[in-house]
Amino acid sequence: MLSQKMIDRINLQINREMYSAYLYLAMAARMNEAGYTGIGKWLTVQYHEEMFHAMKFAKYLHDQNATVAYTKIDTPEFKEKDVKSLFQHVLAHEQSVTASIREIMDLAIAEKDYATQALAQWYINEQIEEEKNDTQILQNIDLLGNSAQGLFMLNIELGKRDPSVPLDFNKI
Repeated sequence: MLSQKMIDRINLQINREMYSAYLYLAMAARMNEAGYTGIGKWLTVQYHEEMFHAMKFAKYLHDQNATVAYTKIDTPEFKEKDVKSLFQHVLAHEQSVTASIREIMDLAIAEKDYATQALAQWYINEQIEEEKNDTQILQNIDLLGNSAQGLFMLNIELGKRDPSVPLDFNKI
């Protein structure tokens, strides 16, 4: 049985995952408006991943017979308009998500909550991949020199991304 403290913390993470989704959707809109439709697609796929993450936490709470409490999602804040600074923001954001997931793991360890530790480990592994992908995109931008031609190539490459998560949340 989950402690109320853990239930509250997971509900907070659900909100943070949904904020992340909302942030990526807003970033996708900005990139699409700027003509970077491939980058927009990549960010839209990221939106779906973040929603999957939120719903996976929600399903865990349901499976533990705990209450899911959806709260207000803040308006996403970002000022970046160019591709490199936008992906720097993406990486910094994912690093903050990683820190948040680690807080769940720390609480699960302190409470000897082995089921939540197993769940948190899945998210820790996911965050390693998220940060790696964002770092590689930034490295590619640097290799390409942040030039119009390089960003054109990056836009095409990122546009090839397909969803890697089920879009049907009933299949979580």
